[in-house]
Amino acid sequence: MKQVIAAIKGTRDFYPENMAIRAWLYETIKTISQRYGYQEYEGPFLEPIELYAAKSGEELVKEQSFVFPDRSGELITLRPELTPTLARMVAQRQKQLIFPLRWWSFGPFWRYEKPQKGRSREFFQWNIDLIGLNTPEADAELLSVIVSFFKLVGLSSAQVKIFINDRKLMEDQLNQLGIPPERRSAVFRLIDRKEKMEFKEWQAYAQEEGLNTSQINGIVNLLQNTELWQTSPNLIRIFQALENESASDYIEFDPNIIRGLDYYTSTVFEAKDIGGTVRRSILGGGRYDDLLAAVGGDPLPAVGFAMGDVVISLILQEYGCIPANIYAHPAKVLVTTFSNDTLSHSLKLAHHLREKGVNVITYPEPVNLNKQLKYADRVKIPYAIILGPDEIAIDRFALKSLSSGEQIQLAWDEIDTKLLPLLVGERDS
Repeated sequence: MKQVIAAIKGTRDFYPENMAIRAWLYETIKTISQRYGYQEYEGPFLEPIELYAAKSGEELVKEQSFVFPDRSGELITLRPELTPTLARMVAQRQKQLIFPLRWWSFGPFWRYEKPQKGRSREFFQWNIDLIGLNTPEADAELLSVIVSFFKLVGLSSAQVKIFINDRKLMEDQLNQLGIPPERRSAVFRLIDRKEKMEFKEWQAYAQEEGLNTSQINGIVNLLQNTELWQTSPNLIRIFQALENESASDYIEFDPNIIRGLDYYTSTVFEAKDIGGTVRRSILGGGRYDDLLAAVGGDPLPAVGFAMGDVVISLILQEYGCIPANIYAHPAKVLVTTFSNDTLSHSLKLAHHLREKGVNVITYPEPVNLNKQLKYADRVKIPYAIILGPDEIAIDRFALKSLSSGEQIQLAWDEIDTKLLPLLVGERDS
């Protein structure tokens, strides 16, 4: 027996049952994005490596990106994220676009990471951004989008939380600890990794970054101060706005939230599962006011977030939030074939039903009728039409419900008045 060629490590095969979840997730994301007035867009899957070297961060560019030379020798990458692409697209048409922009997208991305639960090398991601407004209320709008999504899919504030911080607030605190501005990026990476490392290992890492004992202890105390947000006018206004939108139950301040990407300038946030077993971030985002200038445009304030499909799908499955009806077969009726002589009648009936908007399968060979009905039942097609020579002779056919076994006789001239209402009702249920 030949060995089946395996898929590339870290990628996924989307069989129909998996594709049903992805399609449902896309439609849910589309519903929420449009509810807030965001327009769908897309960028190329390949980008020059320089686009990410501008501001994304050394780890993403050097360790996590799929980078290869094209035939001209230019280094290109499979996109690991979309925000730099968005910044480039906006910069290219900055004089023509009408601001503020509200854009969203859902597409594939690639990162060369170790595949494990909640992480793959190829994934789909929801990106949503608000460009051209520099207010805490704009940041709150994106947080409200997240809360609306969680509510729509059935995730409660006891199951998921959005943890929020402000990089400018943290910069002020680092200044008070005597940490100079040129060390901020390194210290932010240090803070971002704290919860992923053993404390002694983290302490050693901090010392390697040039921090003294007093500064390390100061950072530890800082990361335990859950009331620090009350000194931030930005965060105070964000929480006030979220109160007005009945979203504050899902939001919590956490000084440990920094985000690993270098382009974030102020508000940062991550959503996490707090009630289940998935110990990975659901989504992350924040304010990035300097990125457009970094890719050649004029400075513009911006805020956004990204949510991958892998973690959220695991969480939704664990909490039983995925509707059972998304797995239904698209066809609502199977038109059987009795013989080669009756095949043309079956095809004509199927065509007529499709013209009326019904999803139909025909069995294109005259095998045993029980085999045809068994097939329809196994793939969960709810109805079958039996069309044999006896029925054709009197211009009738039988409609059989495969769930109840009930069967009724219908005339051809009753297709529109009696058959279609049954099938369309099934389609819409």
